[in-house]
Amino acid sequence: MQAQEITLASRPEGMPTQANFGLKQVELPALKPGEFLVKNLWMSVDPYMRGRMIDRESYIAPFALGEVLEGGAIGEVIESNHDGFPVGSKVSSMKGWRSHYVTDGTDHTLLPDTPLSESHFLGVMGMPGMTAWTGLNRIAQLKEGETLFVSAASGAVGSVACQLGLLMGAKVVASVGSDEKAEALKAMGIEQVINYKTTPNLSQALKDTAPQGVDVYFENVGGEHLAAALDNMNDHGRIAVCGMIAQYNDTKPTPGPSNLAYIIMKKLRVEGFIVFEHWQHYGEFAKQMGQWLASGKVKAEQTIYEGLDNAPAAFIGLFEGKNRGKMVVKL
Repeated sequence: MQAQEITLASRPEGMPTQANFGLKQVELPALKPGEFLVKNLWMSVDPYMRGRMIDRESYIAPFALGEVLEGGAIGEVIESNHDGFPVGSKVSSMKGWRSHYVTDGTDHTLLPDTPLSESHFLGVMGMPGMTAWTGLNRIAQLKEGETLFVSAASGAVGSVACQLGLLMGAKVVASVGSDEKAEALKAMGIEQVINYKTTPNLSQALKDTAPQGVDVYFENVGGEHLAAALDNMNDHGRIAVCGMIAQYNDTKPTPGPSNLAYIIMKKLRVEGFIVFEHWQHYGEFAKQMGQWLASGKVKAEQTIYEGLDNAPAAFIGLFEGKNRGKMVVKL
């Protein structure tokens, strides 16, 4: 059987382009005992993948030149020699960026029988939702009555973090890059939203929006946003560092904020985290999130690109601000 795969053709310098990606046909092997064939239905593109396109040591191995990329995916078993994965089963895996593949089931999870779209297991019910939940519950330990500031608040992680902050009884202040995104968040109940692209002074805008100060900052961006948060943090505030997307396409090191001394002066706790190190708590998260989705307390937004060949455009779109909620590709 022939399958299509997206490969890393060259390592990006700065913003990725279509030229950094390749599309190739591969012939899949016949199934052996204990193996099954998967047709991917949905795949995820995520900002962290940009770091894996750089040939450097990190918490996860870099992508190899000329080889198929990988990322979260939801697929359907269409042929099987494996009793645990019968034909018709839906599975989640890290075998994205390809149309079909053969596997023995290692690192594959059967999806539960649910009325939810399978694509949500790449978003609000998957890694992005789990990241928001982990950052607020386990890292920052957000408390009722506190003020939460979220950057990149219309993205896959940020939009969930904002909604969870409200459910946890916090006052939520969000930062986004367009009025359209601001209105979408307000429709979810997030009343305090800053458009950082039209604000001449982000730190002052945050001070005006949260004059009581910020207790918890959910960091997705870095740079100017981190500086503004430090200016406005209350004593003993907590910063959960999830990502720094403003720096992912930099071609040279970016100077840090000039106000890092506030970490000492305000007795702040700054902690970076990788969600996979907390995956043993996924069951607890999934139970809560499933209930919130079913009751309408959490709304799941998605931006959908169609076709495997459009996966590179979807990925590049993450850095151009083209997504609201989770960016996914429908195969």
